[in-house]
Amino acid sequence: MAKYNITEKQKRSTVYRVMMSANVKDTLQEEISRKIIIEQKYKDKDYSAKQMAEDLGTNVRYISAVCAERFHTNYCGLVNAQRINEAMSMLVDPRYLKLRVADIGAMVGFANRQSFYGAFFRFKGMTPRQYRQHYIDSHPELVKAKEVRNRSRRTA
Repeated sequence: MAKYNITEKQKRSTVYRVMMSANVKDTLQEEISRKIIIEQKYKDKDYSAKQMAEDLGTNVRYISAVCAERFHTNYCGLVNAQRINEAMSMLVDPRYLKLRVADIGAMVGFANRQSFYGAFFRFKGMTPRQYRQHYIDSHPELVKAKEVRNRSRRTA
């Protein structure tokens, strides 16, 4: 009966935080950041905490403990935050204005449109489409640049 007690589960997960030295936590934090941000593993929809743990020669519980303590979120939250940041840039970048919102979601690593829209809404309080439209409405020069680019492509 005790194994279903939430308090017991919380105590058990904090044991991993206590067991790791500060140096191990620092190293794992740097390696997790490197994998997700520099190597852009967030773009791989199948790259899991388990795969990261294997790549870093550690276990999933250590990855989870470092994410919770150092990044103040879980592994999925960390990956999705990076995906959302990248998507926000792409949604308003003139080079990507012709792309559908769902295509941008796929490019940043979301498995499907629903997961992209759901994660984006949780992070920003609006849908990706609303975010893009709000940005375009407040930057009318983007629409003009897009029209000029489209005209030049038609004549070429």
